[in-house]
Amino acid sequence: MPLRRSLLGRLLTVSALVASCSVAATAWLAVQTTSVAIRQEQGRNLSTDARIYDTLLGYAAGHPDWTGVAGTVRELARESGRRIVLTTEDRQPLLDSAAGSSPAAELPTQASAVVDPLSVDTVLVPDAVPVGTDRVDPRAVGPFLLPAKERTVLRRAYARSAECLAGMGIAADVVDSPSGRPWVRFVSDGADRDRELKCLSVGGAATTATEDKALRALEQLADACLKRQGRTGVKLNLDLSWDRGYGQEGADVGSSAPVPVPETGITEAEAIERRMAEKKAAAAGVPTDGAAQARGSGYDRAVAACVGSARREQLTAYVAAPALLFIDGPGAVSVPGFDLSPANTARIAGVTALVLALTVGASVIAGTRLVRPLHALTGAAQRMRDGLDSAPVPVGPDNEIGRLALAFNDMAAHRTRLEEQRKVMVSDVAHELRTPLSNIRGWLEAAHDGLAEPDPAFVSSLLDEAIQLQHLINDLQDLGAADAGALRLHLEPVSVDDLLGQVAAAHQGPAETAGVTLEVATAPGSPPPPPVEADPVRLRQAVSNLLSNAVRHTPPGGRVTLRSYVTEGGDEVAVEVADTGSGIPAGDVPHVFDRFWRAEKSRNRSTGGSGLGLAIVLKLAEAHGGTASVTSTEGQGSVFTLRLPAMTGGDAERPRGGEETAVRP
Repeated sequence: MPLRRSLLGRLLTVSALVASCSVAATAWLAVQTTSVAIRQEQGRNLSTDARIYDTLLGYAAGHPDWTGVAGTVRELARESGRRIVLTTEDRQPLLDSAAGSSPAAELPTQASAVVDPLSVDTVLVPDAVPVGTDRVDPRAVGPFLLPAKERTVLRRAYARSAECLAGMGIAADVVDSPSGRPWVRFVSDGADRDRELKCLSVGGAATTATEDKALRALEQLADACLKRQGRTGVKLNLDLSWDRGYGQEGADVGSSAPVPVPETGITEAEAIERRMAEKKAAAAGVPTDGAAQARGSGYDRAVAACVGSARREQLTAYVAAPALLFIDGPGAVSVPGFDLSPANTARIAGVTALVLALTVGASVIAGTRLVRPLHALTGAAQRMRDGLDSAPVPVGPDNEIGRLALAFNDMAAHRTRLEEQRKVMVSDVAHELRTPLSNIRGWLEAAHDGLAEPDPAFVSSLLDEAIQLQHLINDLQDLGAADAGALRLHLEPVSVDDLLGQVAAAHQGPAETAGVTLEVATAPGSPPPPPVEADPVRLRQAVSNLLSNAVRHTPPGGRVTLRSYVTEGGDEVAVEVADTGSGIPAGDVPHVFDRFWRAEKSRNRSTGGSGLGLAIVLKLAEAHGGTASVTSTEGQGSVFTLRLPAMTGGDAERPRGGEETAVRP
């Protein structure tokens, strides 16, 4: 076979093409993306600076001074590989991650940032605080920090709110805010706003003693600011909004509704919903941005400014003093470059050639190992086609080729078994046909030669042989039709108990002749099993085969019992034929339904039969969507069971017109 048409050649070509394209693309990308890599590195530096700033900001929000920040700074320096310096606002050193240096002499003129939790730099961390004029870090909670006992009470209350929302199909969970107050976080939203607000009211909406104390102190500071401006005081809510009538002239004093937005004309219910949305967005229960009420022109901006200044005054004692942050010191950062000089070009070309050579070599080795077992499979298939005995193909590693070789060996072994079974079947068929034909021919020749008198006994003997021959031919025809998918069933509802009675009556004579007691067992008081959808002729044939087999293998004085019942699942009807005959050895039970199989191997066996009856039973059971099975104890008897799908109540009551169905193998 030419190399260009072989699997090895195609694999080699594709591998070389892929390698060439990949190397060329890699070289081009290395040149074109250098500037992009530099910009990305600069972006990563900016991201690192923002992370350092945010971490130190969080520390300052939760501590009254910088005493214990050394471990945090050293960890940040280790992770980022940067030098981090903290100084006071007058540049007195607080901490330097580079031990042994003198920060005052090396610090640049401009600080990287000012770490002040009461005035967050929204350029470095734009999402650190809610939108508004108050830039206090949400992690700075100060006197609003709840003790453990109050946290436990509130968490239980908000858990009830989450359970209420879950009952309405709204996914929500309970999380903790920086102050320790839990709040309900919505995973999905619901359409019924009234019920949603009702569920939220189930939770811990009321302020705790700690929060009341902190709010009253904050109100005093805000009122002092407002008094200086000639305004009345305000009553603050937990989200730092204020009630109508306290800080707005002409409003109703004592009203608890939120301040309306005149230019939008929102209703009170809409204002409540807006407050609920702002609470969820700003981690409800955490004092965040009271100035958010000042976003519309109708809000009292002076009140918002006083609340913001009062809040910063209240938190001053709980947060660290502002500090200057320096990252990396004054040294300039060198920018890497890329030079496509002749030397670099030669290096790229050399690496490209090396990669291409390695790819081609690997493709040759892999292709050769791939083709060798395929050649072995091809040779074995050709020998099998020529009728020669083919040795099993060696099975390689557990890969696609190995599994293919294993499947081929299984197929060859199965073909060998089928061929052996075919030869045995031909031999058995020839024997079964030869016996009745030889008997018929012998009697006819005797009559022709005048050695036998053609009396009624003579004719009856020939008729018996012809009937046996006809039975064998009919059995072979039924099996052939089932194998070819030409076996047709005329389905209709069939009463199993009635059918068993008919079959038992038909076999009562042969059973009495054999000295065997034949009976149909019924459970007293139990309802009859439901009907099955079956071909009554074929179903009688299957049960008759089982019954004939049982009578034939039961000695005189024995008993054969037929019974039907519903299986435990209630979806199948079982027909059971039990005998007290010789039984079947345990090693022979798996072969009972094989064609031409007999427990008695002798050609001179006394039990008769063609060896096809049980095979036909299995085929007919499968054609009806059921199964056939056997359990046997040698010397005690056997039990053959047919299981057929039971008809449901609606199917059993619906009249059927003898539906014809072709059975496929």
